[in-house]
Amino acid sequence: MVTKSRAERVSAAFVRITDTLVADYDVLDLLHALVEATVDLLDAAAAGLLLADPHGELQLLASTSERSQLVEILQLRAGSGPCVESYSTGTLVVVEDIAALTGRWPEFQAAALSQGFRSVHALPMRVHGRTIGAMGLFGENPGGLTEEDVAIGQALVDVATISILQERTIRESAIVNEQLQRALNSRVLIEQAKGVIAYTSRVDMDEAFKRLRSFARSNNQTLNDTATQVIEQTLRL
Repeated sequence: MVTKSRAERVSAAFVRITDTLVADYDVLDLLHALVEATVDLLDAAAAGLLLADPHGELQLLASTSERSQLVEILQLRAGSGPCVESYSTGTLVVVEDIAALTGRWPEFQAAALSQGFRSVHALPMRVHGRTIGAMGLFGENPGGLTEEDVAIGQALVDVATISILQERTIRESAIVNEQLQRALNSRVLIEQAKGVIAYTSRVDMDEAFKRLRSFARSNNQTLNDTATQVIEQTLRL
């Protein structure tokens, strides 16, 4: 097996993301491609992505594992944490040792440590002064990413951000709001479908999502449509 160079891996990551940018692309598929490509390329343990809804409230829309999903949800409930701060300030937030946090974001700290995470990098989804979300990269060991890794991660995030805010969707703000709201509604259906698959097939939630997404891709369906079929029991995975 031929080992790919770093440059080839970076190129492949951008190709995976841009492949989702077709007419009427699925925002959720784009965001999941983003977190998966970033984790794979930067050798992070997990990632979670928060996106602002039409009311400016952050919502969890993509994650690479149930562990990172839980941490992001608890961060949202607390209203504070690296990703929340990255979104609020539009800047990179780095915590090289979560265990060393003293009095800062106690809810996030407890949640992250309980899931085995020891470091986090929060990258803002920001273009031309507008911030629409943030992505958290979690590590299982203390330490920071290299400047090159941060630059690559931010570039991947920027591509996704630009795609969401591209000209065809910002001609009217209502179009963007409708798109984000549709993604949020789809997220609820996907979580329900994951639960159905996990229960009926006796697998964990991570495996349930892999089956859901794999079927959607192989059958050229959106995650929303596939999840609906699972919930309505017209499809069993």
